[in-house]
Amino acid sequence: MSQSSQALRTRIKSVNSTKKITKAMEMIANAKLVRSRNKMEANREYAQRLQDTVDEIAYYNPDVENKFVQKAKGEKTLTIIFCSDLGLCGGYNQNIVKLAREKLNREDPIILVGTALTRQLREEGFNLVNKEPESSDRITFLRMKDIVKNATWIFETGQADRVQILYTRFVNTMTFQPAIDLLLPCTLDATKGAEKNTDSGEKIETLFEPNAEAILDYLIPMMIQDVAYADWMESTTAEQGSRRVAMKTASDNADELSADLMLEYNKVRQASITQEITEIVGGSAAV
Repeated sequence: MSQSSQALRTRIKSVNSTKKITKAMEMIANAKLVRSRNKMEANREYAQRLQDTVDEIAYYNPDVENKFVQKAKGEKTLTIIFCSDLGLCGGYNQNIVKLAREKLNREDPIILVGTALTRQLREEGFNLVNKEPESSDRITFLRMKDIVKNATWIFETGQADRVQILYTRFVNTMTFQPAIDLLLPCTLDATKGAEKNTDSGEKIETLFEPNAEAILDYLIPMMIQDVAYADWMESTTAEQGSRRVAMKTASDNADELSADLMLEYNKVRQASITQEITEIVGGSAAV
């Protein structure tokens, strides 16, 4: 009995120590989630204004031609994948792998941002073109800009017919969905440009110099760079949300396990005391 009691005390102490770790990780993930979400939402206004400008040009110049808008001639696709650097974030990374298996051709080039899936993707035969994947936690907008510039050059030189991003969409603090966002060739939505009218119905056209084609050549790369950065911020926010949920679940499970072990410990302890009393009473009766 004493050995079982000692083993249970050891397990209870171990579970409680683990719970302190998961609780601390939950608090850290929650703080990072709030910070990432604020950055993600702050970037939306800039991204929306940039998109509105491009849509307005498309509306007033319906016949404009641009190398970034031409339809894909083949099926070869370059994919930028966002994953985490660390684990302990629930199904965040494996959901990305699952979508990659379903949607991607293993022979097509992949640029991986995040180190957690490097080994798994290579073992499954995916074509990672960057030998040393970028750190997702340490990446900056300037570095993301360089990555997208490289992807754009690959598209322009005909080495890839499409450029897309596989990321995790942040729906809310409990829901995160892996998704694919097509960067190139991009689609101009002329219908949205028609919404910029006065109350009287008179259309207000912004004059762009030197011409619509030159402006689009400059704006579209800026737009897809911001889209890529926005997708990364959404993925990072989803990662922290997923980690917070995973650590909260672990803490709740630790509470439940600790309670069960404590109940078992009390039963063993009570049984031990009862046996000792029985032995004492039996010995006294024999005397």
